[in-house]
Amino acid sequence: MPPILQEMADSVTAPPSAPSEVEDALREAAYLADESTALIAFLAQRLGKPVLVEGPAGVGKTELAKALSRATGRELVRLQCYEGLDEAKALYEWNYRKQLLQIQATASTGGEPEDLAAPVADAGSGPVSLGGIFTEEFLLERPLMRAIANPAPVVLLIDEIDKTDQEFEAMLLELLSDFQITIPEMGRIEAKTHPIVLLTSNNSRELTEALKRRCLYLWLDYPTAEREIEIVRLHAPEIDEALAGRLVEVIDMVRELDLKKAPSIAESIDWARTLVLMGADDIDEKVFRESLSIIVKHRTDLDLVAEKIIPQLGRRRAGGNGGGNGARPSANGN
Repeated sequence: MPPILQEMADSVTAPPSAPSEVEDALREAAYLADESTALIAFLAQRLGKPVLVEGPAGVGKTELAKALSRATGRELVRLQCYEGLDEAKALYEWNYRKQLLQIQATASTGGEPEDLAAPVADAGSGPVSLGGIFTEEFLLERPLMRAIANPAPVVLLIDEIDKTDQEFEAMLLELLSDFQITIPEMGRIEAKTHPIVLLTSNNSRELTEALKRRCLYLWLDYPTAEREIEIVRLHAPEIDEALAGRLVEVIDMVRELDLKKAPSIAESIDWARTLVLMGADDIDEKVFRESLSIIVKHRTDLDLVAEKIIPQLGRRRAGGNGGGNGARPSANGN
C-alpha cells in the first residue's frame, strides 16, 4: 500500500463500542447529535448497513456525513445526485479519448503499447486488441467506484437520492447489498474495506421499498429551540446567550411562514456570525432589515418575511420578550 494510503488507513478510528462514544465523537467534530442520531450512526458502523437520512432541506443531513468523516478519520467520497444522473457519472466510464490514442499509437509504431494487460497484434500488423484497452489504466473512476475500490475506509455520501429516478435506485441495489460493482470488460470489483454509507433525501418523492429495505432509517427535523441555541453557540462562540436565544426565536417565527425555502441551520449560524460582526446586541427592525438576506434567499420570501415578522419584532420588544424558549417537534439536526 502506498505510504499516503497507509497513513489514511492508520488514521481511521476503531469501531465504537456504544452510541455514547459516537455522540461524543460527533460533538468533537462540531456536530451535536441527539440519541437517535447517535444510535443510527453507531449501528451503521457495527452492522455495516447504509443509512437513509430523510428530512427537510437544511436540517443537517449532509453535515452528518461530513461530521462522521471527521470523527472516524475516513475520507469523504460524495456523489451529488441530480435528475438524469446515470452510471457513467456515478460509477465509471472508459476514457475513450485515451483508448483511441493508444490504438492509433500502436497502429502507427507497430510496437506494443506500454502496460497493456492483453497482448497486441504482431509488430506492424495494426491496432491493439480490444482487451488491451479495457484495463484500469483506461478506467475513469466516479464516486461510487472510488468508494468501493479505495483501499482505505471511506464515508460514502449519496446526496439527495430523491432527485434521481427508480432506474438509478435499481443500479444502487448491487452496491448496497454486497458492496461490489460488476464491470463487463473486467469482472467483479469488491470493496477492499467497508465504507460507511449515507443516503440523504429531502423527501421530494417516495423511494422504492427495495432501497429502503437495505438501509437503516433516520428522520432529521429542525432542532428544538434549546438545541439550536447550543448549535449556534458552538459554531459562533462570540455570540452571547441572550442574543442567540433572540436569534433562534426569530428564526422559528420565519420558519412558520409559507416560504419557498425556510432558513437552514447553517443559515442560522451565518446570521449569528453576521450579528457579531455588525456589533448587534439585539435584533430590532433596523438590524433585521439589514441582515435579512442572510437567512432569506428568495425575493418573494423577503417581502413576506418583512411584512409578517417586522411588526412582531416591535410588539415583542415592547412586551419585553427577548428570549427564545419555544418548543419544536424534534431535537435532530445540525
